[in-house]
Amino acid sequence: MLETGLHEAKILLPNTDDMTAFSIVACDQFTSELDYWKKLESQVKGKKTALDLVLPEIYLSETDKKVPIINENIDKYLSNGSFTELPKGFILTVRKTPFVERRIGLVATIDLEKYEYSKKSSALIRSTEGTIEERIPPRLKIRKNASCEFPHIMILCDDEKREIIENLYKNRDKLTKVYDFELNMGGGHIEGYFVEDYMPVLEAFSHLLDEDRLVKKYGSADKFAFAVGDGNHSLATAKTHWNNVKETLSDTEREIHPARFALAEIVNIYDEGIYFEPIFRFVNGIDKEKFLSGLKGIDGGKIGVYANGYTKTQQIDGKNALPQGILAVDEYIKNFITENGGEVDYIHGEKNLTDLVDKNENSVGIFFEKMDKNDLFRYVSQSGALPRKTFSMGENVEKRYYLEGRKIK
Repeated sequence: MLETGLHEAKILLPNTDDMTAFSIVACDQFTSELDYWKKLESQVKGKKTALDLVLPEIYLSETDKKVPIINENIDKYLSNGSFTELPKGFILTVRKTPFVERRIGLVATIDLEKYEYSKKSSALIRSTEGTIEERIPPRLKIRKNASCEFPHIMILCDDEKREIIENLYKNRDKLTKVYDFELNMGGGHIEGYFVEDYMPVLEAFSHLLDEDRLVKKYGSADKFAFAVGDGNHSLATAKTHWNNVKETLSDTEREIHPARFALAEIVNIYDEGIYFEPIFRFVNGIDKEKFLSGLKGIDGGKIGVYANGYTKTQQIDGKNALPQGILAVDEYIKNFITENGGEVDYIHGEKNLTDLVDKNENSVGIFFEKMDKNDLFRYVSQSGALPRKTFSMGENVEKRYYLEGRKIK
């Protein structure tokens, strides 16, 4: 059986009668929408909730104050019986969202020794977008003293025959259902099934690395097993943490230490519930007219520009295609802010972007086209990681909700 970097895990599940209150959306969503998080806080107040255990990135500036409280909460939840630890295995997830009828995935661990986030990596597990090193330190403050992880990471596999995760779904009636509930804040519905017989699943994934198949799909025998879809910076933080921890360990300890592994949900890129949406740019606190004037000279490919007071979206057509067009626009935004001030945020959903621009007079929104998901593995294999924030797997409410956990100490 070929090594893929995928492994079984002892997964923690919340021990609560109100799973809806416990499970919350990924921390890197709604980063410019404080009202969302305030409403969520009011809904889950006084209940067991993952909001006690993670740091929404809208509060990232308060990291030093909030992280000790989060770590204390994790330890309290562990000690008071708030979690049940399952035997080694996987969890099959079945998610319904407001936009798709079904998306299925497999919660497992990946070996961080088999993962790299450099732009042009040959690792078994690779980033699909550029990693900003400056984003790792504040996240590392959260992880380095945490007893457990509660990930929002989603990792893609390239199983065009749909024979692995899909077969588990077809036979889910033979599995033990471990949860079934409505997600809060419009996230849809989720079911989970425990997969105890994990070895056949690992073997099936290893066949995706057969040399003939790789040459046919990617043009070379490139051992490329998994691509990071969501949570790139969280996974890069886990990698950095592991690199720090392993320096203190013996060779034997390094083989089995729990920090060497990271929990994630594996999803087939061919799943009907997986679709790519562009991630838009919200540039705020700027001289709008100056920004728009300079933007006209940038070849971002086909982009849309929305500004408060403009009656319609302006289309700018350039020769650049994805992802070169995004690189050009991001470089322009970076240089403009450096010289003139302002800030940029990355927004999911056209209405979310236009609403933000309408509420902020000195702001501009930039729309990009959608990337074809079927091009992802071949592109990353041949050219390396895409520019950061090139695509999103669905809308913000469709992102992975925190639910499963795992001890990392």
